[in-house]
Amino acid sequence: MNFTISPPAPVQKALDTLSAAGFEAFVVGGCVRDALRGAEPHDWDCTTNAKPDMICKCFRDYHVIETGLQHGTVTVVIDRMPIEITTYRIDGVYADHRRPDSVTFTDSLTDDLARRDFTVNAMAYHPERGLIDPFGGTDDLKEGVIRCVGNPQDRFDEDGLRILRAMRFASVLNFAVAPETADAIHTQKDLLKHISAERIDTELTKLLCGTGAETVLQTFADVLFTVLPELAPMYQFDQKNPHHDYDVYTHTLKAVSACPPEPVLRWAALLHDTGKPHTFTEDVRGGHFYGHAVVSKQIAARALKAMKCDRKRYDRVLLLVEKHDLVLTPNEKQIKRIVRQIGDEAAEQLLLLHKADVTAQAACHRAERIEESDRLLTLLQELRAADACMSLKQLAVSGKDLLDAGVPQGKQIGLTLNRLLEAVIEGALPNEKRELLQYAEKLRETGSL
Repeated sequence: MNFTISPPAPVQKALDTLSAAGFEAFVVGGCVRDALRGAEPHDWDCTTNAKPDMICKCFRDYHVIETGLQHGTVTVVIDRMPIEITTYRIDGVYADHRRPDSVTFTDSLTDDLARRDFTVNAMAYHPERGLIDPFGGTDDLKEGVIRCVGNPQDRFDEDGLRILRAMRFASVLNFAVAPETADAIHTQKDLLKHISAERIDTELTKLLCGTGAETVLQTFADVLFTVLPELAPMYQFDQKNPHHDYDVYTHTLKAVSACPPEPVLRWAALLHDTGKPHTFTEDVRGGHFYGHAVVSKQIAARALKAMKCDRKRYDRVLLLVEKHDLVLTPNEKQIKRIVRQIGDEAAEQLLLLHKADVTAQAACHRAERIEESDRLLTLLQELRAADACMSLKQLAVSGKDLLDAGVPQGKQIGLTLNRLLEAVIEGALPNEKRELLQYAEKLRETGSL
């Protein structure tokens, strides 16, 4: 196969420096995989037969960070670019199912590649020596397959996080998982109980934002439920509702897939209907889920706390889950009220979640409801373009203006501003300073606050 990689100048300098000192050196792992796919590599890692002390010696004129000497990894900063350089190694026992207890340095590149997780990540390249691919990573990239290097049970037993990494790569690259690797994922899923919540959250978030998330999470639902048991009741739960063609879990995954690939939106879609199995009732008209948004918010809170996700994402996802079941119509006043209540960014996210939700509903109503969702999003953009007043910061008067006009300092300022904003949003007042101050004076005189 004719294949060339042109590493960035600092990476090439690292390779040349090691080669000039008499050592082998290759770029390795994800950068090779991405370059083969025609994608722009983001992280450039190198591997070499030089021992860590020799790596440090070779780069004594550069800033060297002893990242993990016990595992053979040194970070060298060349022209402000950090480059991880790792000695060829063979890993020892993984007692904690996460990291090797010890490593043995080796002179064999093939031995080093053999310890890596998947064939598509077990390739190395040097501009002069070409591609080194002892485990068929090139073929698996061509076929769109994620396959463990060697025995998948051994690879997962060494590091349980590789289970989610396999699913994440399958989702992000939109690849299939090789049958023997998939079997090991199912049988060894409990190894994920040894992995920190933070690492699981990182992998799940990347997985959720992949183009193949729906397929992966349908195929490996049991694995997802191992780390997020709150989702298990949705699986194959028949909604018995004319607005839904799918069970709750399948609807959820289709909503995830229909969202823009942003972490907040994809997490909100994943959790938005978790309360449905707990609120189900049925009558002659079919199944109902009264109040499920409130219960979904409670379940989402437990799930996100278990994942130890950051506070910003936690708060926003819960807000979207809580509000996702609002009845929305293409109405300027309603859009303005929503923006006023939750802010412009959150309002747009809510409308995008709403569109994803209806996209995953019954085919008989889908086109009409998607068109309505598009009108909502267009209306929000038009209101933004017109600089319509939808928040206090857009109001033509400020707290200082009210103080200067004689409104007493304290909470009355905030109450007055909100009453003025409400009047503008409802169309009772223009967003003009003179009229707003006159109305504020009327409110003060009549004691209407």
